[in-house]
Amino acid sequence: MYLTLDDGCQLFCKVDDFTDPWEEAETVVLHHGMAKNHKLWYAWIPIIARHYRVVRFDMRGMGQSSVPEPGYPWSVDNFAGDLLGLVDGLGLDKFHLIGETVGGSISMRFATLHQERLHTLAACTSPTSFDDPHHAESADLIEREGVAAWVENTIGRRLDPQIVPPEYTRWYAGQMEATPAHVVGGFQRNAAGDLRPLLPEVQTPTLILAAASLREEVLGDFRDAATLFPNGRRVVFPGVSGFVQHVLPVPCARAWLDFAQNIK
Repeated sequence: MYLTLDDGCQLFCKVDDFTDPWEEAETVVLHHGMAKNHKLWYAWIPIIARHYRVVRFDMRGMGQSSVPEPGYPWSVDNFAGDLLGLVDGLGLDKFHLIGETVGGSISMRFATLHQERLHTLAACTSPTSFDDPHHAESADLIEREGVAAWVENTIGRRLDPQIVPPEYTRWYAGQMEATPAHVVGGFQRNAAGDLRPLLPEVQTPTLILAAASLREEVLGDFRDAATLFPNGRRVVFPGVSGFVQHVLPVPCARAWLDFAQNIK
């Protein structure tokens, strides 16, 4: 289904709900990262949708959602505004929020603005700062050679080839390559800001999921983000490199489920 935001942007969203029909299940919103779409959460759904109503959507400019014209002011704050419009439009007063990579950064920013709306917050391999030359370098590459070249250049730090099959890597890359270049390059060019000074104000129970290492640390140290939150916890998966939410989606979903169901 589609939800129309105030500026006319249409966000595609999908609801997965396999909870018992006599229960009043809480809702989880899944926020994917840059150049991805709702399909990347596919392996999480069987784990958490048996216990929660799950909403997954495509960010502005990605997947099946509206694509703005070049020149749109891409920013973490504007994406957080899209998320607010989505949950308001769906009538969600309070919900669980899980974000991955930039989607986790946007989710953290949302929490700094609207923590009263959240039961819990979770971020998977998500930067807490965008003040790094890596983003401008990515934009340069995309403008010179296109999104496919950027994906090829970065896929080795996203997925651990010792764990994921090559077929999955090809499918994953294809999903990313379908994103328009001006969307990805525009965000990478304009991404800025440091969330770290704001996060200690977030009292929401927060889970940080990360692999033990990345092949390149250009995106920052995701593992210690939990220390920035007063009620932060972390689960680090040893022996894994890359974006653990995609490399080990089922263990990650189970870790989140354990976290959410045991909040004190």
